[in-house]
Amino acid sequence: MEKKTIAIIGAGYMAKEYYKILHDMGHSVLVLGRGEQKAQEFEKEFGVKVYTGDYRAALQAQTITPEYAIAAVNVGSLCLVTEELMHLGIRRILAEKPVAYRSKDLAPLIFAQEQTGAQVYVAYNRRFFASVEQARKMIEEDGGVTSFHFEFTEWAHKVGPTSRPEGEKEGWIFANSTHVMDLAFFLGGFPKEMNSYVSGGLEWHPGGSNYAGAGISEKGALFSYQANWQAPGRWAVELLTAKRRYYLKPMETLQIQELGSVKVEPAELEAPWETKYKPGLYEMVNAFLRGSRDDRLLTLREHAEHFPVYEQIAGTLPGLHVKGQTDSDLRLQKEKDFYR
Repeated sequence: MEKKTIAIIGAGYMAKEYYKILHDMGHSVLVLGRGEQKAQEFEKEFGVKVYTGDYRAALQAQTITPEYAIAAVNVGSLCLVTEELMHLGIRRILAEKPVAYRSKDLAPLIFAQEQTGAQVYVAYNRRFFASVEQARKMIEEDGGVTSFHFEFTEWAHKVGPTSRPEGEKEGWIFANSTHVMDLAFFLGGFPKEMNSYVSGGLEWHPGGSNYAGAGISEKGALFSYQANWQAPGRWAVELLTAKRRYYLKPMETLQIQELGSVKVEPAELEAPWETKYKPGLYEMVNAFLRGSRDDRLLTLREHAEHFPVYEQIAGTLPGLHVKGQTDSDLRLQKEKDFYR
């Protein structure tokens, strides 16, 4: 691959994970931090200069504007940073998930993308797991998914006591749980019809803590989901075909149950990058830099179209604590959110 210049906005945990990969690939990386402490920690760990202060001025001071940028700031700043990068002339941007906490906040980004001609992608790295790629191949051989189930239980006892940027814990279902939702729907198809139910709530996540729902996907697969943040559990995706049942639990692994057997066998995976880097990240960055269309790489527009589904699951759309919406209702809500 031709060597490129890539700007990373942010100097925290995810910025470090991206830097490791880009540096090892041999690309030129410009790191633009916003906090002095994280910038110093980054410099100490990697021995590279981190620009602090106004990242926009630092980018404008470059002789050549980087063609690529990765927005790895906290969720509350992702929308603004991503939009500013587009207006600064950067034409290919990878933004950390979930970009925003509300679907209507994505509308200005869609408009900016159309104005500038930028290509913006959302970093759902679990789509690139070796386990997921293997499951996709086998599911296609089987004739497709007929039903699926997923669980996005979060460990509230671990998340609650942590210090997070303002609004992040309240929006945790979007900031974190959408990793599971996106992956399940990526494999089984996004909902055509869905009913969703929410109850409970936590001091730091008052919108809900107990979730359940079911529906039919655009691929014709029946699906269900549940999550109880006040009970034991973990992330999981299960996919059923006419020949096999596939377990992604944990999602970095793949276990398979054959038709007519109760035995569950682990699949052998070729995942050389997942032992060295954060799983899924190397392949995602590679796809982002390659430029050719990879259906695992989620576009900003696709993400904006999916977001009302996440809002329904979260119960943040009106009236969804007791009753779900039909497909036509979802389309109407999407249009309202986009142009509100």
